[in-house]
Amino acid sequence: MIFREVEDRDLIAKARRGHVDAYNVLVSRWEKRVFNYLLRLVANREDALDLSQDVFLKAYQNLRKLDDPAKFPAWLFRIAHNEAYSQLRKNRPEGELVGELKTGGSSARMFPIELSLAVESALGRLSGDQREAVLLKIYQGFKFEEMAEILECPVSTIKSRLYTALDLLKQSLAPVNTGGAE
Repeated sequence: MIFREVEDRDLIAKARRGHVDAYNVLVSRWEKRVFNYLLRLVANREDALDLSQDVFLKAYQNLRKLDDPAKFPAWLFRIAHNEAYSQLRKNRPEGELVGELKTGGSSARMFPIELSLAVESALGRLSGDQREAVLLKIYQGFKFEEMAEILECPVSTIKSRLYTALDLLKQSLAPVNTGGAE
């Protein structure tokens, strides 16, 4: 882990006392991760940017409600989760899926961008709950207990969603040739 001169908990304490600069440092530390998480949930760059701003504004407005500063990451991602799903409910009719890419092709090898697109497409075919479990665990590195806080469900449910999703991803991506073993 990288040593930081000022820990998040210290910045939170300062921000609670009205130090906007301390909160700005928190935002700069977390904005990329929150944006990437939101982008994978809503699949639209502009929406993800707007939602990121909303997340950090709501977090600032509700910072005093955060009981344990050590739980800031899970709390912040819970806000992001809520904002993303509010946006998705407003914008998408029930059952509408994000467009899918075809992963099968005549090419014997896939370039890194093609592989990345195949993974994104496979993620898009997962249920929302499964996709979010993968995003939080694999892409964001949260522990199961933190994921349970973010998603407000038992750890056993999180594990079930994640392992089912990983099995589906393996099946979906198995035909993809990553360029051979060298």
